[in-house]
Amino acid sequence: MNPKEEKQAATSTSPTSTTNGSQQARQLSCTKCFDALWFCYSPYHQMQQYYRYGDFDTCFSKWNALLDCFSLKTKRLSEVQEILEAREKEKAKQHIWTYWTVEEASVNWWMMYGHMFKLPPKSKTDS
Repeated sequence: MNPKEEKQAATSTSPTSTTNGSQQARQLSCTKCFDALWFCYSPYHQMQQYYRYGDFDTCFSKWNALLDCFSLKTKRLSEVQEILEAREKEKAKQHIWTYWTVEEASVNWWMMYGHMFKLPPKSKTDS
């Protein structure tokens, strides 16, 4: 697995779909979370993190994903399906691009980058 696949596997538990007669059921597999945790402690990943960010990866997010997967394994199947569906809906709401009106974009831009500019004082004729 490449590092991008590992990061993706670590951020979410991996439900796999199987057909059981006419009804579709989800089976939760913690293998991807375990693989991501295993890869996190590899010398390749740790040196990559050190090179990019100047510090080693603590792998806390991978541990949390694995423990979350294990905790889902202890729940009833109906609860697990509801939780996973809610997570998928929440993930679908998040989009890489956020669409704003011109006014919202302007306010956001000034909040992010306004500290870099010193605006000239308003004169009495500008009012």
